[in-house]
Amino acid sequence: MKTDFKKELAAYSARRGVFDIIDVPPLRYLMIDGHGDPNTQTYGDAISTIFPVAYKLKFLSKRELDRDYVVMPLEALWWSADMSSFTTDRDKSQWDWTALNMVPDWITDELFDRAVAAASEAPAIERVRLSTLDEGRCVQTLHLGPFDDEGPVLAEMHDAFIPTNGLRMTGKHHEIYLSDIRRTDPAKLRTILRQPVEDAVT
Repeated sequence: MKTDFKKELAAYSARRGVFDIIDVPPLRYLMIDGHGDPNTQTYGDAISTIFPVAYKLKFLSKRELDRDYVVMPLEALWWSADMSSFTTDRDKSQWDWTALNMVPDWITDELFDRAVAAASEAPAIERVRLSTLDEGRCVQTLHLGPFDDEGPVLAEMHDAFIPTNGLRMTGKHHEIYLSDIRRTDPAKLRTILRQPVEDAVT
C-alpha cells in the first residue's frame, strides 16, 4: 500500500478564488535555505538536492520499513524585510527562501543521514536538513497561472481577507507547487498560496 499524503492531508487541498482558513499540523520537511531570485543557480541547486534525498528516503522506507509513499511536491517558504516585494514590487533579488519537501513522520534522523550520504554528489548536499514546521492556523487559496501573476492574489489575501477576518499574519509565506514546472504550460500551473495567521490584537 502506497501512501499519498496529498490525498490524506487537508492542507494539500485548496480552492481557486476562495480563501480558506485551515489548521495545518506540524509536519516534517527536508529543507534548504537561500536568498535571492529563484531563477538562479542557487535555487536550482537546492531543488537538484532535495529530490535526490527525498527519493533515497522513499526507497529506504519502502525497503527497510515496508512503508511506501508518494514523494511530495516541491514547496517553499518566501519572505523579505519588505513584503511589498512579493505583492506589488515583485523584487525577487530581495527574497529569502527555504525550499521544502514534506516527508512522513516515521522518517528518522538515522534514515535521513543515510539518504544524505547516498546522495552525496548533489550540489547543495551540505545545506540540506530535516526539521519540523508547525504553522498552525493558516489562510490558503489555489492560484492558477504563472508565478508572476500571484501578486494581486497575495495583496488581496494580506491586505483585505486577513485583516477583515480579525487576523494578522505570522510566519512566512508558503507555496506548494502542485504542477511540474518543467512539463506544464505556465497558464496551467497550480500553486497553493498559504499564509500563517493568528487573531489580531484589539
